[in-house]
Amino acid sequence: MPVIRPYDRPVPATATFADRISAWEEEFLSPHATRSYPARRAVEEADSPLRTPFQRDRDRIVHCKSFRRLKHKTQVFVAPEGDHYRTRLTHTLEACGIARTVARALALNEDLTEAIGLGHDLGHPPFGHAGEDALDAALRERCGSGFKHNEHSLRVVDVLERDGNGLNLTAPVRDGILNHTGGAKPATLEGRIVKLVDRVAYINHDIDDALRAGILKPSDLPSAEIELLGPTGSARIDTLVRDIVERSEAAGDIVQGEEIGGAMLRLRKFMFDRVYLGPDTAREHEKVERTVRGVFDHYLEHPEEAPVWDAEASDCQRVADYVAGMTDRFCIAKFSQLTIPEEARF
Repeated sequence: MPVIRPYDRPVPATATFADRISAWEEEFLSPHATRSYPARRAVEEADSPLRTPFQRDRDRIVHCKSFRRLKHKTQVFVAPEGDHYRTRLTHTLEACGIARTVARALALNEDLTEAIGLGHDLGHPPFGHAGEDALDAALRERCGSGFKHNEHSLRVVDVLERDGNGLNLTAPVRDGILNHTGGAKPATLEGRIVKLVDRVAYINHDIDDALRAGILKPSDLPSAEIELLGPTGSARIDTLVRDIVERSEAAGDIVQGEEIGGAMLRLRKFMFDRVYLGPDTAREHEKVERTVRGVFDHYLEHPEEAPVWDAEASDCQRVADYVAGMTDRFCIAKFSQLTIPEEARF
């Protein structure tokens, strides 16, 4: 059956773009899908004549500086020797593509799903999870607070982007970004898709990178889970996506089957034991800890050297904003500049 797009259907000549989209969504989207209108933003804006509110959010995210910096932020492997390892940007794009597939299959709002998927990791600091742990520990010790990348992603879009003015995103996109990880459940089904698919994406592409790096051999992978889910990353993702769609359609929520979902969780635990927290990455984590902590401590002692995007922020928050926004290579360069005597630099 061919897909009928909003502009394929006969509509009154006076109908606005928003009217056409709303009519199409009522007819073709699931009753559980989030509707594109009305837009709910902290600061009200006139609707675009050519894009839905969620499309505008997507475009604001893609064009912001934090999104561009993701290409130089680690996913798992710090400064890998090779061109084919994932970065935080490629993870974002892969997760977003899978999430859109699920949303389309369930007749949910693809534009909302895409915007959440593209924005969910904007606040991730340099050096992946090791960098997040290091920044969290530094803030707890020096400031009595802590750091969570999902909360900082929301701060990025609410406050830090556009030189402190924020992106003024819609409420469902903000909710999906904030709750894509952690114990809270996103308010929309589209946000719940991103939350689950984020794991589907990183577990499977991190296996691929670990094999490429020689940290794992194919024979190391747990045989029962691989036999059930599939021998390759693409096969496993296909199995997981089919299960999510079938189970979610029946449940009216975003869920996995017990067998497939259990296998994914066991595969995730294997990756934490062998890769994320394994001996081969421990040495890199020590370097990350030293680098992030060195930069953080310097700027906390000299906060006037850190840029100001939020005039009301404390010194701790101001330094956290600066360090979290750094790319891997910028953070390394800053650490070298601060710790290596000028005459010893190349």
